[in-house]
Amino acid sequence: MLENADYKNKTVLVLGMGKSGYSAARVLLSLGCQVFLNESKDLTQDKNAQELQAKGVLIHSGELALDWFDHYDFDVVVKSPGISYENQMVKKALEQNISIVTEPEIGFSICRAKVIGITGSNGKTTTTTLVTDMLNNGLQKGKAYAVGNIGVPVCDVVQNVTEEDVLVTELSSFQLMGMPSIKPDIAAIIDIYPTHLDYHKTFDNYVNAKLSITSNQSAEQFLLVNEDQPDIFKIEEDNSQASLIPISLEGKSESAISIKSGFLYYQNEPVIKIDEIKLPGQHNLQNISFAVAIVKLMGIGNEAIQKTLTSFTGVKHRLQYVDEIDGRKVYNDSKATNIEAALVAINSFAKPEVLIAGGLDRGFEFDELVPALKEHVNKIVLYGETKALMAKAAKQAGITDISVVDTLEQAVPLAFSKSVPGEVILFSPAAASWDQFKSFEERGDCFIKYVKSLVVN
Repeated sequence: MLENADYKNKTVLVLGMGKSGYSAARVLLSLGCQVFLNESKDLTQDKNAQELQAKGVLIHSGELALDWFDHYDFDVVVKSPGISYENQMVKKALEQNISIVTEPEIGFSICRAKVIGITGSNGKTTTTTLVTDMLNNGLQKGKAYAVGNIGVPVCDVVQNVTEEDVLVTELSSFQLMGMPSIKPDIAAIIDIYPTHLDYHKTFDNYVNAKLSITSNQSAEQFLLVNEDQPDIFKIEEDNSQASLIPISLEGKSESAISIKSGFLYYQNEPVIKIDEIKLPGQHNLQNISFAVAIVKLMGIGNEAIQKTLTSFTGVKHRLQYVDEIDGRKVYNDSKATNIEAALVAINSFAKPEVLIAGGLDRGFEFDELVPALKEHVNKIVLYGETKALMAKAAKQAGITDISVVDTLEQAVPLAFSKSVPGEVILFSPAAASWDQFKSFEERGDCFIKYVKSLVVN
């Protein structure tokens, strides 16, 4: 993805002043663009907004600036991924046939580095982190940067990278919907399950958003796909021109990865002994398989891969080991904002579990959790908007020790008091955080704080 002039000297409207909006605005200014920024929250005291204003950005905050469309001819709108296409500013732009993109699209337009794009319903952050660490352990020249949905905007680093560097980019479906030019050297779709349907409306829309990661790829580029999801695999195969690299943990014959005799193999080459891998869980073996295949395509040797896999214990907020307190191991899985992610976590432990769950009510039932709850969970502590719905699922699973509280702060000590040595205390909410927290990160940090307070007390 070499530098081009797609966005030079354009009139651009940026919607949203989060990390991505601020970063995109700075890059757009460097490209000579006339930049406008609209944020529904008041920015009068915001230092980043003041910096942008001093550089010539026209900012309107506290309300929607719908009248701008009557006075200015925008060439493009850069939309924060979380802003819905039902937003009135977005609708106005669509009515005027203005192109709507997301921040990574701006960054990639001037990117000189190689690009790896990683998406999926689950496992994106872990896989992105693993790939970045393996590359930095094994690259002879250049550096790998973890960017995108992982928390670092592409635009933050893109102006400083070279042809020898690699951008390992975690991409959400929200971001991909606004990336018409994306063409990664290597793309990976780890898995696809029905989620974020309140945003995408239909599963087909969600799948199509994910598929856009490969829509511009050519036969010289690679797409890694999950062969254990045959229906999705067929859709991906039919909609990509890239060279397909199937990944299977079920022993499918075409898989680039196989597990046999206690080893993980890549193309019939033993890479690492399974029992030397620090990261727990079958789902993480899937993430590891994708990561190994990606870096092998980049020419990375086994020693660099082994260095990562024998030391890496997990991404913060994703089945993160927190502590062992009086014989109870405690795990923080705050990033499990949907049922599918929670299922992965609940099924990861053979030991009896005390589960803490709950969060934003999006109108879903939790019947899908019942088989996993029945097999793995002894006791459950529920909080937040979904507590009654989750309690219903827990009863269906035959769990008799069900506790319901209002807040996570109340749930943590209660879960500990109900647990016994040898049990796992797992926080895997199966719901978004926004009923009580600003983000899953804040929720996870609070969980860790509450756990640490148990040790003090």
